[in-house]
Amino acid sequence: MPESWWLAEEAPPLRSSRLDDPVDVAIVGAGVTGCSCALTLARGGLRLRVYEARTVASGASGRNGGFALRGGAPLYDRARAQLGVERARLLWAFTERALAQMAELAGDAFRPEGSLRLAADAGERSELEAEFAALREDGFAAEWLDELPEPLAGRFFGAIRHPGDGALQPARWVRRLAAHAAEAGAEIREHSRVEDVEALPAERVVVATDGYGGDLVPELARVVGPVRGQVIVTEPLPERLFPCPHYSRYGYDYWHQPPDRRLVLGGRRDTTLEAEFTAEEATSPQVQAALESFARELVGFTPVVEARWAGIWGRTPDEYPLVGPLPGQDRVWVATGYSGHGNVLGFACGDLVARALLGESSPELELFDPARLL
Repeated sequence: MPESWWLAEEAPPLRSSRLDDPVDVAIVGAGVTGCSCALTLARGGLRLRVYEARTVASGASGRNGGFALRGGAPLYDRARAQLGVERARLLWAFTERALAQMAELAGDAFRPEGSLRLAADAGERSELEAEFAALREDGFAAEWLDELPEPLAGRFFGAIRHPGDGALQPARWVRRLAAHAAEAGAEIREHSRVEDVEALPAERVVVATDGYGGDLVPELARVVGPVRGQVIVTEPLPERLFPCPHYSRYGYDYWHQPPDRRLVLGGRRDTTLEAEFTAEEATSPQVQAALESFARELVGFTPVVEARWAGIWGRTPDEYPLVGPLPGQDRVWVATGYSGHGNVLGFACGDLVARALLGESSPELELFDPARLL
């Protein structure tokens, strides 16, 4: 299995407590959701244990493109049409608060650079114009760009700049989040695969596995489908052409350059679209070739690819996550199905579940109630 460039960075030692059974809460998955949930619960005084089949951040949380974007998968104007204005505003504000919290916790793993959502053709431009108008109408910061710098000029047809977004070293961020949780008293057990949530010695269980939860919770397999995203990282380029995250074609293309000038580029999933609805963490020759070709188009030469990998995320039919207790029971909670927006939504929803388990009511829980699909 190709290793993520993010995960190749040496992980600092994780000094975790060892707790006696039973615990108040067992969390399955030490990605961004599980570690966020653990931090809030530990700070709230509960005894909790996180079970991770591999290592912290080894799933989608350390195998993505490193984007930190507000909102959800649908464009904001579509979210308004689907959810209603007030609920769409609630969701976007929810993720903006999460970005602010991430900036406080992540240190140098998060760079608040903003992002550019680019129109690849006239049709996409019309849709971005509608989203921009809706964002401004509801008071969210956004900038419209008609004139684009090289090498974007002539290739793209306008863009929205989202000033509060940013870029991540996602594995470093989630490892740091895990360290915060461990310091607060959480037990984190790596290399501890869970086969049966019912057998876990805990009053409550949180399944925080995004695209991997169907084996543990059969209900999830019906509504959360695995999707594979593939990424490459090149050698350092001569200059930093892309100073913030860029994405286009409805998320089928996305790229940015960390300060070391490497190009992190992902997407092209539509090259073999049906084949990418899979839980197999393997790269494919077709998508990899398409990514290399796109890198060449962007920078004008063929850069050396230093790393390539795939990660699996979960997608729901309506592209909003499932967060809350399973219908008909109170013991097992889920937080999953971020539809490609897990870096921010996953962090926010882990905290949301924890606050609910601590007795705090939040209007966002109604937005993501699993009962709507289960």
